Amino acid sequence: MQMNMVAAINNALRLCMEENKNVVLLGEDIGRDGGVFRVTDGLLDTFGPERVIDTPLAESGIIGSSIGMALGGLKPVPEIQFAGFMLLGFAQLINHAARYRGRTRSGMSVPMVVRTPVSGGVRTLEHHSDSPEAFYSHIGGLIVVEPSNPYDAKGLLIKALHMNDPVVFLEPTKLYRLFKQEVPEEMYEVPIGKSSVLNEGDDLSIITYGTMVPVVKNVVQKRNISADIIDLRTINPIDERAILSSVKKTGRALIVHEAELSFGAGAEIAARIAEKAMYDLKSPIVRVGSPSLPYPFPGYENYYVPNELKVSKAIDRLLSS
Repeated sequence: MQMNMVAAINNALRLCMEENKNVVLLGEDIGRDGGVFRVTDGLLDTFGPERVIDTPLAESGIIGSSIGMALGGLKPVPEIQFAGFMLLGFAQLINHAARYRGRTRSGMSVPMVVRTPVSGGVRTLEHHSDSPEAFYSHIGGLIVVEPSNPYDAKGLLIKALHMNDPVVFLEPTKLYRLFKQEVPEEMYEVPIGKSSVLNEGDDLSIITYGTMVPVVKNVVQKRNISADIIDLRTINPIDERAILSSVKKTGRALIVHEAELSFGAGAEIAARIAEKAMYDLKSPIVRVGSPSLPYPFPGYENYYVPNELKVSKAIDRLLSS
């Protein structure tokens, strides 16, 4: 069936709620209104207000309540309307959700999946376009997932809901309705921690994820470049083996993400390549990301977010060295 990312995530939630009566959704306006992007549309009518819960506007309370639910035997799926607001629940996630398994020597875990829209490109205001994957990937005990297409979004979310540890599930806003894809209607899993090789080539390796995946694919296709395109899908844990295998084959590495360049996921990837594949490189590692500045107002975001031209210039730089 053809689905966009919104429909695929909705379908995943519906299937998991049918499978497991302990799966509970909570968040601002997710019930009657179906969420700000209508991702939970129709689920209140099917499962009722005890399992699809409209909460007050209090992100710390949403995350804290979810942790309590998870410790009590439920499988909560809190939705935070925008990634910037998720920071209000940061202490709950870091100090409790991420640490509980270690704190109890694996006696207790926090099986919850926090969903939130991320990244820009849709002309929203500040706090609505953040790319916070590096924040959460830095924290031991948190799994961080960011799909780039409807098929992966459904399979990764189902896999996350079958796990017993806290997952931060980042959903790129721009990709919610950007395109449709054939997605099976039945339940299936996409493995967490394993990347997807979208294209194979010999001249360079492009490591990317989220909103930048369509950008990279377009550049490689238009220019007919022989490149490996690796869609990480999971930021933490990262598929180091796939990255190193590709870079050792091509000898060139380009890392592309929408998040700010400084101290981002790309820096971690570059460090691992430098430590474990330096002598296989034919040229220095190149990163493409957004400037290390606050996300701009809508009229300037096209200058801020990496685009096809910036990726193309980075490829030229790599192939000419």
